[in-house]
Amino acid sequence: MKIAEVRLFKDSESSFIYHHETEDFSTYHHHPEYELVLITKGKGIRIVGDTIEDFEENDLVFLGSYLPHVWKCDEEFYQKDGAFIGEGLVIQFLGDFLGTRFFEFPENLQLKQFFSKSSQGCLIRGKAREGIIKVMLAMKTMTPINRLYALFNIFEILATTKEYSLLCSSAFLEPYKMHESEPLRDVIEYMLKNFKKNIQLKDVLEIANMSNTQFFLSFKKMYKMPFKSYLLNMRIGFSCRLLAEERLNISQIAYESGFENLSNFNRHFKQLKGVTPREYIQIIKN
Repeated sequence: MKIAEVRLFKDSESSFIYHHETEDFSTYHHHPEYELVLITKGKGIRIVGDTIEDFEENDLVFLGSYLPHVWKCDEEFYQKDGAFIGEGLVIQFLGDFLGTRFFEFPENLQLKQFFSKSSQGCLIRGKAREGIIKVMLAMKTMTPINRLYALFNIFEILATTKEYSLLCSSAFLEPYKMHESEPLRDVIEYMLKNFKKNIQLKDVLEIANMSNTQFFLSFKKMYKMPFKSYLLNMRIGFSCRLLAEERLNISQIAYESGFENLSNFNRHFKQLKGVTPREYIQIIKN
């Protein structure tokens, strides 16, 4: 299934898009703009990259450029005639809408780091969510210039908050971007190039130039999960992209993603995603 590219029309009086969404937002799509999505009325299933989760009112997610996503509302948000009664607020902007050097300013270092993480999708929680929702609702009645200043307030919250979680696995992203300063960059790059094969620990340790214990501790500290779990997530993430494309059958996708057999693939997929590969395809297609 081809991922649609859906673009909103930009107001000629504004450098970015602020949109009150009342149309059905159940098309699996992507776009070059960064996007902040607030669901003000709705409940159902949210898919961001390879992550499937339930969502409800006040769901707030920040999405990086070209990250596929969809919010599928439950049947209760459709009238008998098919009319959609869900609602949301959307802010979209291109990465250079404030100029090509905006993120190079030293004051914007934290914001730049957050935007880099948004390539995996960020689910905003807690006080940060409350603050951003308040600003987004107030923007409804603002003039274009006041909306721009309000967006800066949102940027300040995003730059300083720790109240968010990443949604999409890194393996789903293509190309994968890694900071040059990260000590395990070469290991991740090796994994990305070879995850379809049987990766040997001795080869990974040689690349990292670490002992067994040092490597496992460093890897878990850096990536918040054990090495084997990260590799499994990488393989499942890649399989989700292949499932969405529907070019190969599920057995072929299992082998292309580095699994030795179909039953092993199905079991791990269900454990991580909560659905089977076949159910995953149907959720996206439906």
